[in-house]
Amino acid sequence: MTGDPLETSWTRIRGELRSAVTDPIWHLWLERLALRELAGDALVLEADDNVRGWVADRYGRLLQACAAAVLGPDVRVDLVGPGSSSAPEPDGAAAPTTVIAHGGGATAPPEGFNPRLTFDQFVIGDTNRLAHAAALSVAELPGLAYNPLFICGSPGLGKTHLLHSIANYVQAYGDGLRVRYTTVEAFTNHFIGALHRKRTAEFKRAYRDVDVLLVDDVQFLRDKAKTEEEFFHTFNAVQEAGAQLVLTSDRPPRDLQALEDRLRARFEAGLVTELGAPDHATRLTILRKRVLQDDLAGVDPDALELIASHVDQNVRALEGALIRVVAFASLTRRAISAELAAEVLAGLYPDLKPGGAPARRTVQEIQERTCDALGVSLEALRSESRAAGVAWARQIAMYLSRELTEETLPAIGRAFGRKHTTVMHACKRTADRIAIDREAYDVVHMLTRELGA
Repeated sequence: MTGDPLETSWTRIRGELRSAVTDPIWHLWLERLALRELAGDALVLEADDNVRGWVADRYGRLLQACAAAVLGPDVRVDLVGPGSSSAPEPDGAAAPTTVIAHGGGATAPPEGFNPRLTFDQFVIGDTNRLAHAAALSVAELPGLAYNPLFICGSPGLGKTHLLHSIANYVQAYGDGLRVRYTTVEAFTNHFIGALHRKRTAEFKRAYRDVDVLLVDDVQFLRDKAKTEEEFFHTFNAVQEAGAQLVLTSDRPPRDLQALEDRLRARFEAGLVTELGAPDHATRLTILRKRVLQDDLAGVDPDALELIASHVDQNVRALEGALIRVVAFASLTRRAISAELAAEVLAGLYPDLKPGGAPARRTVQEIQERTCDALGVSLEALRSESRAAGVAWARQIAMYLSRELTEETLPAIGRAFGRKHTTVMHACKRTADRIAIDREAYDVVHMLTRELGA
């Protein structure tokens, strides 16, 4: 290999990013990221001040996944502004934006609290009022208010936002209280790395010697017997020490049947609160706050009204629709109007009915209907086969699963026996193909229409 190895790695990382997102997202947000240096385990990237926070917020985990795929699981990604120092900043100076990163080694993952996700930025409505109040209470009085606090709800409704809000609040006002945020996936990777390196004592200190432990997506503990056992002991140790536990899941404890009864019982021992889909007024407020937060000029209020009226499944889809409208307006040099929003929404939801969102389907229903339409067996669709016809059917099914269900990328991947990055790649390939291939467009449109009925 010739040339600078780091530059070569950066080229590969850019390639991973490019294949994972649509053209507008790439050109508007990610193409201008520049390599600064590799400082220890930190890959330092430079981003303009006006996009750095947004990129960290929306694409931080994607950046981390792509960097880890090339440089290894221990790498973390730091985003810095042009001309800023990569070294630790003096007191009062602007610190780099750290993308949430979780390595698999024995060293504890770095704390990556997103500074944009605060209680001030959380939009309160009737469907999330209790969860917000409970989260604020445990942030103000860790270990005394509700312990544990269990927040559940479908993907994209704000569970992770509340966890980061707690973390940021405790860091700002907790008089030195120690707070740790992790996902079950990160906890698992860290645990496995500690076992391999015989450094379990260090691992236990990282999660038990804290005042507030925040754990995202505990539903993924299923089918991880050793991790579940270790998490059970961690839960007990933290609670017995009087520290605060806050957990999130896509369903309430009673529905986590794959987990041991003793663990579900502990989850239910505190306060269980649920997030619901935002109502119209809340959705509109979320969009208005996003416009102000990102300093987007010239946005027609009717465009926001249209988005809020038609995208009602979750906050993530709502903000995703706004991103696409803004990106399309920027690339076509058009104003962000209601007409433009309607055009973009028609592309997002081809079978959108007036005043509503497309019907939600299960991944299995989508797999079965795609197999029928393309003459592929369900067994082949879920197999390792790379035959052109099977691969194309699989990509379509993954694309439709992302568009027509509320399942996360990892959940969709598991349904196909694949990783979440494969699902991202499939969605990108399908979106690109239907944009230039009329026959492919007709097939996807027909399936969308039938499944959305």
